[in-house]
Amino acid sequence: MTLALLSMAAVGCSEPDSYDDPKLDVTPHNISGEWKLVKFEGANPANGSYVYLDIKRQDRKFTEFQNVDNAYGTVRTGVYYIYTDEAHGAVIRGEYDYGVGQWAHRYKVTLYGRTMVWTALGDDSVVCVYERCEIPEEIASQAPVEDEEE
Repeated sequence: MTLALLSMAAVGCSEPDSYDDPKLDVTPHNISGEWKLVKFEGANPANGSYVYLDIKRQDRKFTEFQNVDNAYGTVRTGVYYIYTDEAHGAVIRGEYDYGVGQWAHRYKVTLYGRTMVWTALGDDSVVCVYERCEIPEEIASQAPVEDEEE
């Protein structure tokens, strides 16, 4: 993603010690939920920064909450796509709403129970490690309200 991921915090989620959990199939159902970025390019998160993803399976939408490019936090929404590539396995790509653009990379996705690892295609140094985690209410409340269709 074009997430400005240079510094993050691991507030409320623990960093995975290993990937001993069995691998799960990468499907919209299995990745659906709330995730916290706990590691980026092998770096430990910076204090006070965060990146959360709320991934919805039914309509392939996501909401990204992050404060790495400003102190007040940014909320972005968009859609994601999962497909299988013979060379890489499960791959995720996405685009932001409101003409903001596509993610900076497509990512190979590996799912280990409560840990999800994204590795950028074409640049193995870009690795994002997410862990399932409830997004704190003070951050989740910043999400845009979707219109309900009757």
